[in-house]
Amino acid sequence: MDSGMRKEFDSWNKIKKETDGRTDRLLYKKREIRWCTLGANIGFEQDGTGSGFARPVLVIKDFNQHVCLVVPLTTSTKENPYHYKIGEIDGQQASVIISQLRLVDTKRLYKKIATLNEKKFSAIIKAIKDML
Repeated sequence: MDSGMRKEFDSWNKIKKETDGRTDRLLYKKREIRWCTLGANIGFEQDGTGSGFARPVLVIKDFNQHVCLVVPLTTSTKENPYHYKIGEIDGQQASVIISQLRLVDTKRLYKKIATLNEKKFSAIIKAIKDML
């Protein structure tokens, strides 16, 4: 991040309070790609974008109705072992950033975008295991 750019922590805090106040829980499954309010995070942690601080994520593990393990998506085309290309998602070429694997509360999840096929999902799981 450019040293002249400031993160919008105050704006994110308002959305974070609204997200935390949600009482609805949606049904979701592993392999789904969903919008997620990731927020404004510290340093090089992957942020959500736009006014809603959201970004698509791939659900890696569905623990229960309250928490799941996700990896964020990016349209960046970096060639490194931590970016795994998954093809076109919602009209754009996308990769998952496996180094940004994180646990999120399901209150952060909303609109389903797609479901990743089993072959690509299995390859991502292998890449995550290899990374660890």
